[in-house]
Amino acid sequence: MENIITLDYGSGGKKTSRLIEELLLPALDNPALRQLGDGAVLDGAEKLVFSTDSFVVTPLFFPGGDIGKLAVCGTVNDLAMCGGEAKFLSCSLIIEEGLPYETLERIVASLGRAAAEAGVQVVTGDTKVVERGRGDGVYINTAGIGYLRHPGLGPGAIRPGDRVLLSGTAGDHGTAVMLARSGLMQGELKSDCTALNRLAEAMLSSGAAIRVLRDPTRGGVATTLNEFCEGRTFGIELEEEAIPVRGEVRAACELLGLDPLYCANEGKLLCVCAPEDAEALLAVMRALPEGRDAAVIGEVTERTPGKLTLSTPLGGRRILQKLAGAQLPRIC
Repeated sequence: MENIITLDYGSGGKKTSRLIEELLLPALDNPALRQLGDGAVLDGAEKLVFSTDSFVVTPLFFPGGDIGKLAVCGTVNDLAMCGGEAKFLSCSLIIEEGLPYETLERIVASLGRAAAEAGVQVVTGDTKVVERGRGDGVYINTAGIGYLRHPGLGPGAIRPGDRVLLSGTAGDHGTAVMLARSGLMQGELKSDCTALNRLAEAMLSSGAAIRVLRDPTRGGVATTLNEFCEGRTFGIELEEEAIPVRGEVRAACELLGLDPLYCANEGKLLCVCAPEDAEALLAVMRALPEGRDAAVIGEVTERTPGKLTLSTPLGGRRILQKLAGAQLPRIC
């Protein structure tokens, strides 16, 4: 470990994994935490799903969303990816002295609308105010709890031959935030920030053999899929031409020196399912606005164990590694 924490440790890539595996997990180890999912499945009279997340995005408002909407959607989505039905959220605000009251009003109003649209209630919370220069406007922590409706999801259920599905275009959120931050251009590009619980429930209730769901936030599609196959006896092969990417995102990434496959989404999900169910599941996804651009983007294979590879239109193939540094700091 380094003797200081750098931005790379918040990237969602290799150093984030190192922080979790070498520091946090040994200190806090328990069966629920050991799964290292977006949320935890807890035993009780009825199995529960539980997740927590903190949001430090800059700017606070960006095309397609803001920190309030992001806080709700991010936590609801983490619960949905566990196979859970989100019910209740907590919300803690850490506000910097000097933040305009009107700005806070806008954020809280947006948070409330997002919660209503997702069908969840904010039932508890906390507010702290820190000295000017100590808080970058406002930080939000949300925790969510709900009921487990679809047990058994996880990378351990993946089998060779399974198909990899993406519910829509890659890299929208990270690219939109970076453009808003840089002031280079805006155009029609917006964050895809949205709640995915309706889409996830439709998919999980369809009867398809779904192995795992995950929303590709920090580190994007490539880092998330690396987490699926890392250390496993199988690998994942992606087809570059099959991966939906908006033209505006591709152009902006070229301008900023980024790769859309490593840019975050906040309104898309990755799904690995049995091969015989892929087409039927695509139809279910495309029937909803959240999945209208869904596509099969790859396949699980034994040819490249533990690796994520990308097949190019020219017939080449390259390895996609987990994000190594902070490509997009402060995007969620």
